Amino acid sequence: MPSTSFDFDSGPDARSPQAVLWDMDGTLIDTEPYWLVAEAELVASHGGTWTEEQGLALVGSALPNSARVLQEAGVQLPVREIIDLLSTQVVAGLRKEIPWRPGARELLAACKAANIPQALVTMSERSIVNEFLDQLPAGTFQVSVTGEEVANGKPDPEPYLTGLRLLEDAAGNELSAQKCIGFEDSVPGIASASAAGLHAVLVPNATDPGEGNWRRIASLDGVDVQEMTRWLVQVSA
Repeated sequence: MPSTSFDFDSGPDARSPQAVLWDMDGTLIDTEPYWLVAEAELVASHGGTWTEEQGLALVGSALPNSARVLQEAGVQLPVREIIDLLSTQVVAGLRKEIPWRPGARELLAACKAANIPQALVTMSERSIVNEFLDQLPAGTFQVSVTGEEVANGKPDPEPYLTGLRLLEDAAGNELSAQKCIGFEDSVPGIASASAAGLHAVLVPNATDPGEGNWRRIASLDGVDVQEMTRWLVQVSA
């Protein structure tokens, strides 16, 4: 969703990130507990058993894939209905409280102030994303990509490549993926961002993908535009 309140012509310093692309669940906001509870309650309502480990294994996955795993655990509903039930419960949680991860809100605001374009790239669906976006300052994100809007979900690079393309369309400028930063917290997510050619940055949360072809930080707390610029300068040196 392009924003009319963003001035692409007054962009950031040439060495700063050309754009920042964000995962939502677990990276910006700690919604994973909402998903874990929703999954467990749904399986239990169908007489099945579900463990926290099974729930954590789904973190970052495309929702149709998660729904099929829940069917295997005993949920006798169509994939579409499973996704809708889970999403409704997560939206209800967000309406009570948006559980921000440390430093996330501050870094979003810093990028907006520096006129760095931002995209939200998530496997959640539009109903959840709109609930989140409605509670943010106007113009925080220039575009957003949701799970039902791509043919191949994370770990495929398509979600992030789509985000880059939409940002390019909104800006009217070509972006270099390696000069853009992608923040993620999960195995599928960080693989997707990395495969798309972004400077992928892992912020572990409910699960820990470990080391890989990405930068790893303990927290977003204290990260600013200058720090992100240093990351890009380091890898381009």
